[in-house]
Amino acid sequence: MNSAPNAPSSPKKASLSGILEMLPDFSLRSRNSFGFEALAEQAYSITDAEQIGAVMEGIDATGLPWRVLGGGSNVILAPTLPGVTLLMDITGQTITHQDGSGTVITVGAGVNWHDFVLWTLDHGLPGLENLALIPGTVGAAPIQNIGAYGVEVGEYIQSIKAFDCESKALVTIAASDCAFTYRNSLFKENPHRYIITRVHFYLPAAWSPRLRYADLAAAFANRHAPTAEEVMVAVCKIRNRKLPDPKLIGNAGSFFQNPIVEKAQYLALLKQFPELVSYPEGDEGSGKRKLAAGWMIDRCGFKGVRAGAVGVYQHQALVLVNHGGGNADSVLALAKTIQDKVQDTFGVTLAIEPIRY
Repeated sequence: MNSAPNAPSSPKKASLSGILEMLPDFSLRSRNSFGFEALAEQAYSITDAEQIGAVMEGIDATGLPWRVLGGGSNVILAPTLPGVTLLMDITGQTITHQDGSGTVITVGAGVNWHDFVLWTLDHGLPGLENLALIPGTVGAAPIQNIGAYGVEVGEYIQSIKAFDCESKALVTIAASDCAFTYRNSLFKENPHRYIITRVHFYLPAAWSPRLRYADLAAAFANRHAPTAEEVMVAVCKIRNRKLPDPKLIGNAGSFFQNPIVEKAQYLALLKQFPELVSYPEGDEGSGKRKLAAGWMIDRCGFKGVRAGAVGVYQHQALVLVNHGGGNADSVLALAKTIQDKVQDTFGVTLAIEPIRY
């Protein structure tokens, strides 16, 4: 989730905090959805925001490199992570305000994202159903501004509680100050500054299904307006059809961002590739288009390709997978091959979504 610049690792194994147990040489295989073998030199399980200050004091004093890890669904881990790894394990979700216009929910950063989506629906609070089954934790969701099927999480965030590594204090950041854009945010742009501890969501009482994307529209064609629960079920079916379960095949979901291009470049590409898949982006008048990276990768012949222990998922070219025994170097080498081919074919640069540690 967050990282600080690398510094020489200290051989000392003493705990950085008197209130937290240090976990030496901690296996992170179950904390990254690729399933890569990785060891954290020193790990600390953060279960309360108040614990962070003491650990960060120790990190500042020793100069150790550090990072925060949630569910590990959007990371590429090296075999060894030097220094300190903070395991974000703050849990709990509570309705903190509710009136006729909507509901505010406060959620711990370590809560599983899909479990939280199901919790909102169980409590009659629709809005997040299009984001069902996205792997990872609630705390990681704002960093990447996760999105799917026409919805981005930033639309439903009221504010974020975080530890500010500059002021050494817990702060509350309003959604308007989070700089949410496509797969980006203040937290992604400043990865060394904020450690998200809780997220405050606002779900409006007024709700209607959002079915703009073709797969969802097709699922409810010629039918009554679906409930939020029905949309969630449809989203899960679509995702299960297209995306591998990390418990069965290691992966980090969408490996590349869908690139956004100007109108002129889009029209030139459309002339060359009439079947090009794209979506409007931003204001309609801008003419910008979001290109389907998966379609371009597939067009370049990579779907189902295997490169040793890693490969491209056979049902969705946007997903790189670990068949077993893969590592950061092997998946990044495959990604570079794909990026080069897409650049040569379409003149478009694909950006990698997962964070590399």
